[in-house]
Amino acid sequence: MSLEGKSAVITGSNSGIGLGVAWALARAGADVVLNSFTDRVEDHALAEQIAKETGAKARYIQADMSRPGECRSLIEQAGACDVLVNNAGIQHVAAIEEFPVETWDSIIAINMNSAFHTTAVAIPLMREAGWGRIINIASAHGLTASPYKSAYVTAKHGLIGMTKVVALETAREPITANAICPGYVLTPLVEAQIPDVAKEHGISEDEAVAQVMLVRQPTKEFVTVEQLGGLAVFLCSDAAAQLTGTAVSMDGGWTAL
Repeated sequence: MSLEGKSAVITGSNSGIGLGVAWALARAGADVVLNSFTDRVEDHALAEQIAKETGAKARYIQADMSRPGECRSLIEQAGACDVLVNNAGIQHVAAIEEFPVETWDSIIAINMNSAFHTTAVAIPLMREAGWGRIINIASAHGLTASPYKSAYVTAKHGLIGMTKVVALETAREPITANAICPGYVLTPLVEAQIPDVAKEHGISEDEAVAQVMLVRQPTKEFVTVEQLGGLAVFLCSDAAAQLTGTAVSMDGGWTAL
């Protein structure tokens, strides 16, 4: 699948899943816009590295996804947005009666509301271009729940609901909207947590992964950012032109339980 001539904007993409998807789209030929709330030399260096290694155009645009105006400005600054990947997200774990109100508001704003704002600006650009792909990075927690993650679960369920609405609103156009629902993903942040989890439980690192971190993932293997990137590229392909309004699970069997 070649995405030459297409432009992709990936929110929250200076690390983890977002960066993995950006690499995959660039390798498929798309020009990419990376994003996060920081504006560091290393953020811009990531875009330069992608451009150098893939031959695609790549740049970094700072925008805080908790702020509606900056969400919309990101798409406007990008100038073109054939592929929109709403990936930005944060997490917090606490019982609902102890959940900090300001943290709830931040999670809902970044994990769900930002996708509304970016999508609202991107769709007219896609219509003008005559083609578009909207990919929302949801979660297994968009389809099921875990205790102590009320804001995250709420936001991801809402993101899947919005995906379905956008798919229906664009159903007669060459635009699709889908959600990817990963299970536990091996990002650098997660990888760094493994030794601490093992130490906390007094078990080996392999046991920590299988018995604690992947307790709800039947394959007992992490999803990789490369696998998620490959799925994103497929959703942009002609083969996926009739795939819209869906929540595609890549969770090692988590939601099959």
